[in-house]
Amino acid sequence: MKHPSHIAWAGLAAMTISFGLNFSMGVFFAPTTASYGVSATALAVAAALGTTVTGFAQPFVGRLLDRAGARAVLIGGLALISGSYLALAVVRETWQYVTAYMLLGGLGFAASSTLTVTTLIGRTLGNQVGPALTRAAVGINLGQLIGPWAATALFEPVGVRATYALLGAAGLAVAGVLWLILPADRSTNLSAGQPESLAGRGRVLVSFGLHSATLYVVILMLPKHAVEAGWSVVAAGRLVALAALAAGLTSIAMVRLQRRYAVENLLRALYVVRIIALALAVSNTAPATLIAVAVLFGAASFPIVPLTMAVVSRGLDPARMGRTLSPAWVIHQLAAAAGLAIASTLHALTDSYRGYFALGLLFSAAAALLIRRNEPVHHAPLHRLPEPPLDNGDHHDTRNPSHCGHSGPAGLLPTGR
Repeated sequence: MKHPSHIAWAGLAAMTISFGLNFSMGVFFAPTTASYGVSATALAVAAALGTTVTGFAQPFVGRLLDRAGARAVLIGGLALISGSYLALAVVRETWQYVTAYMLLGGLGFAASSTLTVTTLIGRTLGNQVGPALTRAAVGINLGQLIGPWAATALFEPVGVRATYALLGAAGLAVAGVLWLILPADRSTNLSAGQPESLAGRGRVLVSFGLHSATLYVVILMLPKHAVEAGWSVVAAGRLVALAALAAGLTSIAMVRLQRRYAVENLLRALYVVRIIALALAVSNTAPATLIAVAVLFGAASFPIVPLTMAVVSRGLDPARMGRTLSPAWVIHQLAAAAGLAIASTLHALTDSYRGYFALGLLFSAAAALLIRRNEPVHHAPLHRLPEPPLDNGDHHDTRNPSHCGHSGPAGLLPTGR
């Protein structure tokens, strides 16, 4: 399976399962509290710990990708995150729930998310990676749309435990199919060397952390916030699916907008929309307001991730991309874990998430201010475009022809920049 469309569809399926199971956990919180007797605080702690595990695992995943290959890492990660749902279907004690969520879910998501899929597609398709990765990334929002919708549709007829089991089994089935059809990595690199420095990208990395500190809280806790405002569990859970749909549409639009506008300008515009969404979340809990929050926050938040990676990845050596970018994902996950912990504390003190939504508004404003045009970065010679020929084109650079015209690692640098 080396045709770009085939590998892209495989990547889309993997990301649909990985992100779908990861972000569907938010719709389980309220019914799990009622059915399992697990406190809201324990659920928030489990989410924070699972996110922390994902963050600390990123450097190890980066090295494992070079040694074992992306295909093996991806399938292993999908098996772990799917297995976490199967385990959550049978746990009886709070500590069992927290452990399954934290270890199986946290490690599984670390090994089956964006970094791994990017590496798999890049090694299989080489310079054709851009369109394939763009198509595969739609699986992020597709998973966030399908997962919560399926969960909320199953709660009533089969119950919470059976819903965990069915979604976990579906994930394992997809992992099995992908194991059969995915190609082995073209090559692995046992001596990729040390990662490159991310010096000069500090402001963007801080903004990335501030973004994730609010992203996970809103997506995971918005359904519970709605239930506390009087919504049914099913209706509240569908807010996540609504956010995912809005995010998918915005992501499609961003592909075209990057041809006309600088990525930094798009990022600042998204942060402004995000601020508006969080201001609405702080204002009241009316149904129309929460729907608007889900739409605006989803539309403005998820596209920030690939756009930020486009800025951070400029000029990096693709041979060391996984190891070099892993610190960015450590920041992303640990900031998300810290956000969940703080949100849980504020909720315990005030019985509401509105206080943290106000804090997230400030985080988003700070992140917008940190985004600068012409962020100073190191540009590796590998990514310099060849100089235009001075004559009729008879002079060619024969020293490293394979990189001529390369648009950037993993298709993250838009060709229309």
